[in-house]
Amino acid sequence: MQACTALAFNLRRKTEFLVALADYSVKCFDTETQELVSWMRGHDSSVSSISVHGSGRYAITTSTDTAQLWDLDTFQRKRKLNVRQSVGIQQVFFLPLSNTILSCFKDNSVFAWEFDTLHCKYQLPTAVEGSALHYKVFAVTRDGRIFVAGGKSNHLHLWCLESKQLVRIIQMPTEVRAVRHLEFLPDSFDGGSNQVLGVLSQDNIMRFISIETYKILFVIGSHEEGISTAAISPNGRYIASVMENGSLNLYSVQALTQEVNKPPPPLFKVVEDWPKCKSEANKLTRRVTSGRSEQPWKSKGSKIHTRLLKVQMNAPLENKENELPGGLNKKRLQALLKGYGEYPAKYRMFVWRSLLQLPENHLAFSSLIDKGTHSAFVNIQNEYPLKSRKLLRVLQRTLSALAHWSAIFGETPYIPLLAFPFVKLFQNNQLICFEVVATVVVNFCQHWFEYFPNPPVNILSMMENILAHHDKELLQHLIKYSVTSQVYAWPLLETLFSEVLTREEWLKVFDNIFSNHPSYFLMIVVAYIICSRAPLLLCNQSQDFEYFFHHRNNLDINTVIKRAYHLMETTPPDIHPQRVLDDFMPLTKGQYPVFNKYPKFIVDYQTQERERIRQDEIEYLRERQLVHELEAKAQERKAEDEAFYRKQELLREAEEQRRKMVLEEEEKLAERRRRLAAVRRELKVKELQFLDASRRRFLKYQQDWRQTELKRLDDDIARKKASMREQETAATVQDIEVRQMELESQRQLFEQRLIKDQEAITQEMREEMDERQRKADLEDHIVQRWIETDREERQKAQMVAEENLAKAEQKCIDHEWRLQALYKLRSDDEDREKRYEEIAKLLHDNRVKEAELLKAMREAEEKKWEEVTWRKAQLEEEQKAAAAADKHRKQFLEDEMNDALELAEKLQREDGYFERLRDLKSRRAERGVEFQQVPKSANICLNDLCASQSSSHTSLAGRQELARQEWELMAEVRQLRQKLTARAQTRRPPAHISPTRWTT
Repeated sequence: MQACTALAFNLRRKTEFLVALADYSVKCFDTETQELVSWMRGHDSSVSSISVHGSGRYAITTSTDTAQLWDLDTFQRKRKLNVRQSVGIQQVFFLPLSNTILSCFKDNSVFAWEFDTLHCKYQLPTAVEGSALHYKVFAVTRDGRIFVAGGKSNHLHLWCLESKQLVRIIQMPTEVRAVRHLEFLPDSFDGGSNQVLGVLSQDNIMRFISIETYKILFVIGSHEEGISTAAISPNGRYIASVMENGSLNLYSVQALTQEVNKPPPPLFKVVEDWPKCKSEANKLTRRVTSGRSEQPWKSKGSKIHTRLLKVQMNAPLENKENELPGGLNKKRLQALLKGYGEYPAKYRMFVWRSLLQLPENHLAFSSLIDKGTHSAFVNIQNEYPLKSRKLLRVLQRTLSALAHWSAIFGETPYIPLLAFPFVKLFQNNQLICFEVVATVVVNFCQHWFEYFPNPPVNILSMMENILAHHDKELLQHLIKYSVTSQVYAWPLLETLFSEVLTREEWLKVFDNIFSNHPSYFLMIVVAYIICSRAPLLLCNQSQDFEYFFHHRNNLDINTVIKRAYHLMETTPPDIHPQRVLDDFMPLTKGQYPVFNKYPKFIVDYQTQERERIRQDEIEYLRERQLVHELEAKAQERKAEDEAFYRKQELLREAEEQRRKMVLEEEEKLAERRRRLAAVRRELKVKELQFLDASRRRFLKYQQDWRQTELKRLDDDIARKKASMREQETAATVQDIEVRQMELESQRQLFEQRLIKDQEAITQEMREEMDERQRKADLEDHIVQRWIETDREERQKAQMVAEENLAKAEQKCIDHEWRLQALYKLRSDDEDREKRYEEIAKLLHDNRVKEAELLKAMREAEEKKWEEVTWRKAQLEEEQKAAAAADKHRKQFLEDEMNDALELAEKLQREDGYFERLRDLKSRRAERGVEFQQVPKSANICLNDLCASQSSSHTSLAGRQELARQEWELMAEVRQLRQKLTARAQTRRPPAHISPTRWTT
């Protein structure tokens, strides 16, 4: 339910294809399973194009803000190209047949990136002034050399990516205002240098133009039935276009170019220089005109004057036979060749095509190419390593086509040497290359394959006869040193002089070979040998002769050509090769002729042997692959085993380490427990000391306070007595002295009464303050007792928790002891089982002693059972005695505690603590406190009682007596506990009794 924005095919897995959707995602589907293979996300805007690498393994998706590189094996993003938002990306794509990525931006900048390292290789320079346009669409030829860009203009910029220069500006017709799509028309025979460019403009018409002649070759679409988009098949045979009305039209390129491919009438051309333009933009600009394409030999930008060459009807029959395709005449070409020694380099290929009368059978050649690479040339790069991959690919296709045409060429070892010069010369047109090689083999290699797989002995003998006739001395010299024609003639024949001549010399030689009878090829070989007689006569070793005919030599090729013509004329007819070789016979049109001039049974046998060897090799490779897989599996299994044992060893070491750690932790825990117990004991002692010190400090404080009060009272009484005596004495003296002063006496008496009243009020207030002080002290004492009571309860709860923890630890120790006992019993059982097996084996070997041994075992068993019975009875007696002792001890402790509690109750009856002691006694009876805990509780209670008694009514001597009794009672309880512990240690089980039974 998403709109599609881009599609891409030709992945490494041919059944898969990529789809870019409107939700900014890219999906991969499989056409066979019709399922989703992967889902790739990462774009923030719609994907406008998808470019797939030639290997099908990588893809580049492009949107307006970014381009992303994907690995189609893992569907993971490898790299991401980010640009400024103000610039924007037009398109990013792979160049065909290369590892270069081309990125085109909206500011007309074009960058080339190295795919492996993603480093910038180069940037195309800015366009010429006056010719700038906004690039929108782009196209690249299959060989990656030519780059075309267009946009909102009727101009196209033609860039050469090798020189990185703008080579042409193509101006489309005036009705074209903008270019919507560009695509080159592939050709199977142009070697990837596409010459036809399809231009879809804003008027929905697609024009196909030639970038060499700037002519419109044909047009598809119209104003009434416009084209929305178009695509061209990889082989260039069909064009598919989506029309504006929704229909899909399929065009045949062969039918569209039928009128264009018609041969033109003979032309006589006069070439003039093109006038120089004023500006650089005008120099590059070429206008596109309608009409038929010019021929390849036409000079770009030259004026042409033509006149028709009328054929005379009364010409002799010989002239008719000399007429060649293209309006050429063989006699005139031979005269031109004798005059200049070679054909013009500009027209050589056209002349050769006319001399060889190539049929240009496109369909027949396509059928040979479609058969694929021949098995004999699959690994040709190993035998003939070429630097140019394109040249190697063309050589492989040409040789494969020859092998599919005739089986002999797949078995001939020297056919690559023979075809290589023509492949290098016609690498951009594979059809012409194949037909030239086939024509050379059919006409100039006559009778070569009759003695296959040996060299053509008949041809070599014929050349030896010619050499003997024209230079007998040289032949005798060669015979003297055992140099046969297979040494001095065959290397020149099988390589077609490509090893001994330069390119210019080789072209000049084959200008003459193609213009003469096929026998001239043999004559030029003999002429080369005769012209080299001086250095050959100086050679006296076979290696020197072989080296001479496989390397270039200082020889004038014009002399060799003239000598060959001389040999053609002076050789007697009885030894002349023309007598044996047929005249030139061109290839037939439509279908290539059958080539079977070779021993078919030998070729078939070699083919069968080669196929058998290939099958054996495949079987060997399969077996070797299987062995490698088995070895890999064995290594993997071995590695797994080693890893397993290593892991087990590590686990064992880890287990040992953990056991050691557990033991260390247990030791540390035991040590911590011992330290904690010591700390607890120390804290308890400190607590008792602190209580005793607090009690003594309180008693001292109370004694000091009372002494202070007594002293204050004594001082008050003394002060009062002294003041009263002084007043009475003064009154008496005053009464005696001033008896007569009655008024003054009354006044003094009144003042004395007032003072007495004031003292009475003061005394009442002091007594009231003392009463309040006593009440506050009583309340403080009650609060203190409440705090002590709460602390006592917390101590009891802590003691209960410690008791529960101790019980749990004891149970854990008991269970662990039982578990160890079970392990020991199991180990004893296993040892006993092994011992029984050994005994059974001994019984089997010693049947005679079986009865005696059985009897002895029974006697031993009876004794053991008697001993077990005795031990069991002894154990029961000991248990009964221990139970009675425990009962007696508990009763004794209870009696002692009851006596102590009664004593404390009697002492504390006046202070109101009887109820608290009764509750303590009832709780102790309910909870069943063990005898180890009773002394501690008794000590605490006695301490509290003694403290209370001493603080209230007991004198200092009474308090000391109570403290002494308390410590004596604690010492007796401690001695009793030590005795019980010693007695329990003396009752440990005997060594022969199982711990399990003892525990039970």
